[in-house]
Amino acid sequence: MVFGPACLDQPSRRLYVEGTGSLRASLISFQEPSLSAFKNLPSAPVADKRPVTDTRHGVTRSDDYAWMRDDNWQAMFKDPSTLDPAIRAHLEAENFYQQAAMADTEELQKTLFAEMRGRIKEDDSSVPSPDGPWQYGVRYVTGGEQPKYFRVPRSGGEEQIMLDGDKEAEGKPYFRLAGTGHSPDHAAAVWGYDDKGSEFFTLKVRDLGTGEDKADLVENTGGGAAWSADCSGFFYTAVDDNHRPSKIYHHRIGTSQSDDVLIHEETDTGFFMGVSGTRLNDFIMIGINDHETSECWVMPANDPQARPRLVAQRKTGVEYSLDEGGDVFFILTNADGAKDFKIMQAPVGAPEQANWSEVVAHKPGRLILSVSAYRNHLVWMERENGLPRIVIQDRTTGEQHAIAFDEEAYSLGFQGSMEYDTETVRFSYSSMTTPSELYDYNMTTRERTLLKRDEVPSGHAPEDYVTRRVMAPALDGELVPVTLLYRKDTPLDGSAPCLLYGYGSYGIAIPASFNTNCLSLVDRGFVYAIAHIRGGKEKGFAWYEDGKRGKKTNTFTDFIAAARYLAEHKFTAHDRIVAQGGSAGGMLMGAVANMAPEAFGAIIAAVPFVDVLNTMLDDTLPLTPPEWPEWGNPVASLEDYRTIAGYSPYDNVTAQPYPPILAIAGLTDPRVTYWEPAKWVARLREISTSNAPVLFKINMAAGHAGASGRFQRLEEIAYEYAFALKVVGKA
Repeated sequence: MVFGPACLDQPSRRLYVEGTGSLRASLISFQEPSLSAFKNLPSAPVADKRPVTDTRHGVTRSDDYAWMRDDNWQAMFKDPSTLDPAIRAHLEAENFYQQAAMADTEELQKTLFAEMRGRIKEDDSSVPSPDGPWQYGVRYVTGGEQPKYFRVPRSGGEEQIMLDGDKEAEGKPYFRLAGTGHSPDHAAAVWGYDDKGSEFFTLKVRDLGTGEDKADLVENTGGGAAWSADCSGFFYTAVDDNHRPSKIYHHRIGTSQSDDVLIHEETDTGFFMGVSGTRLNDFIMIGINDHETSECWVMPANDPQARPRLVAQRKTGVEYSLDEGGDVFFILTNADGAKDFKIMQAPVGAPEQANWSEVVAHKPGRLILSVSAYRNHLVWMERENGLPRIVIQDRTTGEQHAIAFDEEAYSLGFQGSMEYDTETVRFSYSSMTTPSELYDYNMTTRERTLLKRDEVPSGHAPEDYVTRRVMAPALDGELVPVTLLYRKDTPLDGSAPCLLYGYGSYGIAIPASFNTNCLSLVDRGFVYAIAHIRGGKEKGFAWYEDGKRGKKTNTFTDFIAAARYLAEHKFTAHDRIVAQGGSAGGMLMGAVANMAPEAFGAIIAAVPFVDVLNTMLDDTLPLTPPEWPEWGNPVASLEDYRTIAGYSPYDNVTAQPYPPILAIAGLTDPRVTYWEPAKWVARLREISTSNAPVLFKINMAAGHAGASGRFQRLEEIAYEYAFALKVVGKA
């Protein structure tokens, strides 16, 4: 069998078309969107077609654009100048085309950028967090792109700048800090940086007494480190040429990286690995996981030569994580059928699973997200009915109480404390209309102390806006939460444009938090909407399970259902909806573009994971083996192959009228490689029956996260928003 672009029988698209009569009718009555915003464009780049065939499970596929994948991609991530000249020429042609298409929005982009920058307090500073004799914080200065890490004596005194990100970034087109980790004796800090965008981080050690870096240089790491208890060295995760975190090493200060001691190695390429310390600095934790299975090893922090001790051997589908609580470990796990997780404990001297005992029982529908232990209290974050709360339990009496809020939709963030022996923890609160507020909370007295309310220098009146949560019926009757933000004076008669955002993968829940950037759309009459679709955990772990692997199409049909609900209830109209998503959310954009192009006026796909089948078949790519539990393994399973082939956006582009599409990528992105959107754009241009433009903007000096500076990132958002405004006639 040989299949072309519309691979296999497209079960995902068929599922939607055959849903109900009304949905079928809406597909038939589709009208091509107005293209008046894109007149007199130069010719779009036409990619060469160089067919490459691949046969798996007896199915042969032909890929005309496989040549865009540089054979030397591993080396290119570390040195972008090695990119194949033919590929570079094509990508530069794409950038020329999108610049021409968006040239008439340059002033609008500048205006949007100025607005968004005007809502940022440029000389902002975090509230320092106490740890021993010091308090540690982060600040930005007016005009600064990068953070400055500082500390102040807890007893009072002069501030010390530990690390000046702007100074370290001088002369570099891309620079991203991994943060700092100070030693237990507060004399030094490990800090990391990536200057390519490829997420190969270099670690250095700064003497906090002199402010100078030591000679130590540790390259090709994951970016983090955990200090040994005696502060003589640190543990870190090494990343191999395929960007896999496969080894944990110990580095002794003052020695060469070649002398570092291997502590633990993970030979299964399907698992990630990381290392961390604890608040008491008693243990080093090694965590190994994929998207559904985990395994933890512990070792004493004061003995780098000790062999790590296994807590519980990995078992497919069982997840667990540890937090030290003095003489016990607290364990968050879904073992024994606890789908929404429970909390257990075990002695630190005998942490094996046979010694686990229950502390907080499993409750279906209440998803426990994290757990933190302090001397007198146990704290966990949970989500129920789509809303988060913080629960505090007295470790002696077992008495519990919760921190929650009354808004229809809101976001909580638990920052906790760097110290173990404390009565005070820190959390943040915001909603779509309420700027972030930071509180200290006394776990004994239950007193909240407001430490900081984020300022919006250009002004913000929450009473001028409305935030709502509506429920959109999905094809199978499930109710999909959709969070809305709009101005009180926005007409809800179907005339308002809408930016509809979605993600829906990896169990990630999208918070209903304050976002100053989207106000630039909302103040221009947009309804800003977040579809909390299956694949996230907004409604518990089952919400995630119903949007992965064989049930992945629920993610896409949920998003389309949200768009239909918003149009049917006059929040907007289909030709006024601009869909937006990034990474796995970019895959969502590609899928819904294939399944229901008439439901959207335009689509913005940032670093989009659109070549799903080819990527999941290529086990040399950085993330492929660890991703198989999320998407399925098409190498080993014909069923998984057919499932992925049925929705993979690149493989399912068909001869139908697509709306205007904007794709955005980074050349050195190791998560979603640049060739995925490049190939997708080429195929869309070749096959689409509409004249709607397909634009591709690629940052030739960045990776998955885009530009590294805080204002550079705003320029990218301004570009995306200008596209959204242009396609709905508000540019």
